[in-house]
Amino acid sequence: MEVKINRFFGPIVTFINGGDQLPWTSPDIIVGSEREVADANKGASDEGKNESIMRLSWALVHSKQPEDVQRGIAMLEASLANTSSPLQQREKLYLLAVGYYRSGEYSRSRELTVQCLEIAPDWRQALSLKKAIEDRITKDGVIGIGITVTTIGLIAGGIIASLVRRK
Repeated sequence: MEVKINRFFGPIVTFINGGDQLPWTSPDIIVGSEREVADANKGASDEGKNESIMRLSWALVHSKQPEDVQRGIAMLEASLANTSSPLQQREKLYLLAVGYYRSGEYSRSRELTVQCLEIAPDWRQALSLKKAIEDRITKDGVIGIGITVTTIGLIAGGIIASLVRRK
């Protein structure tokens, strides 16, 4: 019986929750990355500093805490202008897209993902993120239509009920 219930409700729960495959980070990983950045600022090379900042940015945009995600987005946007390597630009654009996806700004996330794919058209991570974004936009549209239809039905039902009472 439980298997039948899970078979029926599993896809519904996945649809509502958004079934993306993006990883989440724990607060411990963020704290460790912040410590690494602080240590790198004390004497590491510029390359070492940049690598530790990228790891911290990755951890922040994959956090479940909205304020961490926003901080990661801000760090990446600030560092994007100073990026000369196409590989680093691709990585930063992708992480920004993840951050905006986590923030619910799907259109901005899609724009950044398209920019990633212009640099590396076959990059699987970006292709997967693009599909997750499109699925999420579709799902939000379906839910919005459902809410609208339900609201209209309730209003129409209320109007019909009041008309029936008057007669």
